[in-house]
Amino acid sequence: MLAAPSGLLVSETDDEEEDHAPTEPNPVIPPPPPGNGPVCVGCGAHRIDADGYCEGCGRAQPRPRDHQERALAGVTGVSDRGHRHHRNEDAFAVAATSRPGGVPAVVAVVCDGVSSATRPDEASQAAADTASEHLLESLESGADPKSAMHDAIMAAAQRVEDLASEGPREPSRNSPACTIVSAVAVGPEVTLGWVGDSRGYWFPDARSTSERLTLDDSWAARMVEAGLMGEAEAYADPRAHAITGWLGADAVEVEPHTLVFTPPAPGVVLICTDGLWNYWEAAEDLAAIVPADARTRPLEAARELVRLACERGGHDNITVAVLPCLPIKAPSSYTPTELSLPVLGAGEKRES
Repeated sequence: MLAAPSGLLVSETDDEEEDHAPTEPNPVIPPPPPGNGPVCVGCGAHRIDADGYCEGCGRAQPRPRDHQERALAGVTGVSDRGHRHHRNEDAFAVAATSRPGGVPAVVAVVCDGVSSATRPDEASQAAADTASEHLLESLESGADPKSAMHDAIMAAAQRVEDLASEGPREPSRNSPACTIVSAVAVGPEVTLGWVGDSRGYWFPDARSTSERLTLDDSWAARMVEAGLMGEAEAYADPRAHAITGWLGADAVEVEPHTLVFTPPAPGVVLICTDGLWNYWEAAEDLAAIVPADARTRPLEAARELVRLACERGGHDNITVAVLPCLPIKAPSSYTPTELSLPVLGAGEKRES
């Protein structure tokens, strides 16, 4: 039960290039005059050849997915290739919409391509795009966020499975595959869904009750859940990151996890790939490096977390999405009755 079928036991350390130059955020350079072509990020010359190198200084130009950022009201995301992989196999999508009646909703999806699979970068991008589009359509039509999340992940799983028949399969590699974690914020609640070992966390402004919201589909998590190992011992084992759940044609059965979380205080929900949490596995350790103003400056917080992961080695691709949360307060004129029925307490979670 603990072994992933078809040999897809993944520690995701493939495709490393020891001498590859570190990824740098693309500098902001004014667009060139019409007809002059792209500008070199090194010398500013308009002489980029078909292979992506500057004919003036010889510098390789960043590829679009090497470093990506997107910020919207209520949600932001940053992704970086890191220092060791030759491409970014992570993908993300962030979007904002409204429910019937005008209630705002935001969506974040983060996917991590499985490095031992064929075309992992395509798998992660296809899953992120499909899940995001499905969530937006469902939320706009009035669907329940938890049901919408489950269906969106299943739609993403089908899209990744279809990739297996849409292109060549690399020898000795499995079909395209990826993990997924997604968050939807509507009103006072955040709904999360995931398959694999990409994670979701809750960090209140005070950082006093930070917690991990998701449970990995991984060898280490199974060992801890079964009581066979402590968490520290399990995650130190070489088999720790062998995933037991993923999206792809080689997955025996996709079983999305969903959870509804009501933030009890101002703070942020953060979703990320293991390129970040590998360096700070425990929630309290990660909380210590999440900037104190993450809720009011989410883009800067996401950038800082990516930078710190690169500073620690950047051994994997790193993707972070941040959703600021500000609990909705009851009207000041409201007075609770003495015999009010009990309700779900703030901060409690419902999981399936």
